[in-house]
Amino acid sequence: MSAGGAGHAPGADDALRELVPRVVGAVLRRCGDFAAAEDAVQEALLAAATQWPAAGRPDNPGGWLFHVACRRLADQQDAERARRRREAGAALPPDAAAPEPPMPAEPGFDEDGDDTLLLLFLCCHPALKPEAAVALTLRAVGGLSTAEIAAAFLVPEATLAQRISRAKAAIRAAGATFELPDAAARDARLASVLHVLYLMFNAGYVSRAGPHLQRVELSSEALRLARLAQRLQPAHAETQGLLALLLLTDARRAARTGPAGELIPLHEQDRTLWDRAAIAEGRAHVQAALRRGPVGSYQVQAAIAALHDEAPSVQATDWPRILSLYGLLARFSDNPLVALNRAIALAMVQGPAAGLAALEALDGDARLAGQRFRMDAVRAHLHELAGEREAALRHFRAAAEGAENAAEREYLVRKAGRLEQG
Repeated sequence: MSAGGAGHAPGADDALRELVPRVVGAVLRRCGDFAAAEDAVQEALLAAATQWPAAGRPDNPGGWLFHVACRRLADQQDAERARRRREAGAALPPDAAAPEPPMPAEPGFDEDGDDTLLLLFLCCHPALKPEAAVALTLRAVGGLSTAEIAAAFLVPEATLAQRISRAKAAIRAAGATFELPDAAARDARLASVLHVLYLMFNAGYVSRAGPHLQRVELSSEALRLARLAQRLQPAHAETQGLLALLLLTDARRAARTGPAGELIPLHEQDRTLWDRAAIAEGRAHVQAALRRGPVGSYQVQAAIAALHDEAPSVQATDWPRILSLYGLLARFSDNPLVALNRAIALAMVQGPAAGLAALEALDGDARLAGQRFRMDAVRAHLHELAGEREAALRHFRAAAEGAENAAEREYLVRKAGRLEQG
């Protein structure tokens, strides 16, 4: 079965998705083939989506999925053995028989077993490119169908299926095994796991293109998996820092769009709509992570998010501290988007002219080629703060032309229109 074979399965509910990595792990332990195990579980999910609405959910849904997946594997193995017998029969004497490979014993499904962390490590193997690791994680650990993932990333389903197939082939070629890596490899691989979850969340929080600002199914799934990662690695400071960052960022989700899905930027949001429970949980996590140390980039980003979330207004935000934290964050990563955000904080502390001057250093950075509209949008905002209407209008128009996401583009067009009207 191809990687996209179960791509038309309806999305699993949250409770079912939590079972997916455990079922994949159990099937993988039986057959030893990650690609075959994951495909078989996707077929089992499709069977569940078509049978359970009429027959009712079984008492042990994980066991049901496991046994259906194992039957699918057995059927495929029977078909493969029959094919080999036919091929061997043409070359053997009439009374000879092709040998039958032994079938491994089928264990039961352990309701208390949890291979989620092992599966996360496997899907985030260093042999994979980040986009492939994200797609594979969403399918094997998140339980999303190929069609759901393709829709979220705005690529054809066939393209996404091919990406997943190549990822599985790369894991096989790398000789990866379904076991926890040693301490050194685990530390290196955990960084990849956290990066994949970070990318997954960002892809959902601000959709790369298309009509909607957010892909809630992606950001919510990344948050769920970050909770699992933190629960499985409770002593790791950056894992807890990432969970804090996602909670503190996602807490603003309800205020980010208006009734028609239009973008509402941070400085215009109704802060009473922010999720105070999520903010409190995120603050507790970032404080614990910073105490545990060592300090890493996710903890610093979470600390910045916490300062935004705690402030009653943009004006009352502790911008000097945010500026200092962006300076610290720049030490962890030479990322031009960090410099872009630091320029905004600098403008809030020292005035828009200082922010605009800081942006000039980024003009020649080729890494911002795909984010050029964000540079224009920030410039427009700072020129507007400085009272420079014509410059602001020019950059709002340029930003609108470069924006791929419809909600972002419409917001920039509205801003330009308001400036035109005086």
